[in-house]
Amino acid sequence: MFELKTLLLQRECEVRSPKEFLTCVKITDYIMIDKLKLERIVDEWMTSTDYFLVDLTVSADDRIVVVIDHAEGVWIEDCADLSRFIEERLSRDEEDYELEVGSAGLGQPFRVQRQYEIHVGKTVETQTLDGKKWTGTLLKADESSFTLLTQQKVKAEGAKRPKLVDIELELHYDEVAYTKYVIKIK
Repeated sequence: MFELKTLLLQRECEVRSPKEFLTCVKITDYIMIDKLKLERIVDEWMTSTDYFLVDLTVSADDRIVVVIDHAEGVWIEDCADLSRFIEERLSRDEEDYELEVGSAGLGQPFRVQRQYEIHVGKTVETQTLDGKKWTGTLLKADESSFTLLTQQKVKAEGAKRPKLVDIELELHYDEVAYTKYVIKIK
């Protein structure tokens, strides 16, 4: 991205007021890095791997953050490889950017459906938008919802105390504040 001073010098502008600035510099002179172009680059790298994209952001000051994940975890060597792959396809002469490539992070909330899918059979914690927290085994995940095997206290008719009973709870992604993998330390 051009620095403002350089841009003004290239245009041979002498700016003394905001009006003169607007006359000299058009908004098209200050363009962010194309996010779709970046997604295509990342997709190209991922075609030969089992990695998947969790998040890709480009800030107004061209700070690029790429978050990837894998069923068996993310290796730092692969993050470095993806970083080099992206840098080879972007021109530093045309775009000045900061690039960060990393993993989704163990214990961080899931952001995409594929994260749910790779955690089927594992213990997760979910909080619904109404504030209820559930911990249990993730049984299945599809495009609109996931199913959690959890326990709930139920008082049987005539019983003095409630008992913990296994229940299957189906939750739609749009009613969930977060879901994350529960790290068990033995």
